Amino acid sequence: MSTFAIKVDPLAVDVHVTEDEIEMTLADGRHVSAPLEWFPRLRNASPSERSKWRLIGRGIGVHWPEIDEDISVASLLTAS
Repeated sequence: MSTFAIKVDPLAVDVHVTEDEIEMTLADGRHVSAPLEWFPRLRNASPSERSKWRLIGRGIGVHWPEIDEDISVASLLTAS
């Protein structure tokens, strides 16, 4: 019996931003985080602005419309 590896692109399903970091929950159950220092627009945004995000591309990234910031899951995984 052969086994095929299925490649699944990492997709975000949730985002949480604190005063110090951004954490994305991925569809496969992983939690990926990075310091806000890496994302100056997000770091300088108000808590209200940080809480207003939406998934883009079915979860390939996150967009914050009030501060015009986009962060892709791939860039967060690469930087981690």
